[in-house]
Amino acid sequence: MPTLPSHLRTECPPGACICQRDALLRDGAEDALRVLRLTREEENRLLQRLENVASLAELRRLQRRLHEQLGVRLTLEPATQEVRSLRGIAIVVHEQPGLCRKTRQSIPAAIRKGLEQRPQIAWALLDEGGLFAGNA
Repeated sequence: MPTLPSHLRTECPPGACICQRDALLRDGAEDALRVLRLTREEENRLLQRLENVASLAELRRLQRRLHEQLGVRLTLEPATQEVRSLRGIAIVVHEQPGLCRKTRQSIPAAIRKGLEQRPQIAWALLDEGGLFAGNA
């Protein structure tokens, strides 16, 4: 069994989470354990960065870094239906072993808060698909 780094996320109270942390630790696959490096302190720093994102390019960069460093897949795109508010933007953190349910809910909430503070990011996201291209 490989030695585990000491800076892994502490386990959730029994019955409070479905992250399958114990099974992940038993398997010990290095790629799968990456998500456990997101400690509560690091998660708070991540949420602050997501709330204070300044541009769509920065948000996309954070999305890529989440995947590269932790293996967390984040989907951020306009919903397939009509977008009338920020709720029409689909922000999904995909389920994976080791990723807490609470974290999967707090990341989209932080992104929405950032989009509310800077609506130009939401407009740029909508324009990625060419929504505003014909209105120049």
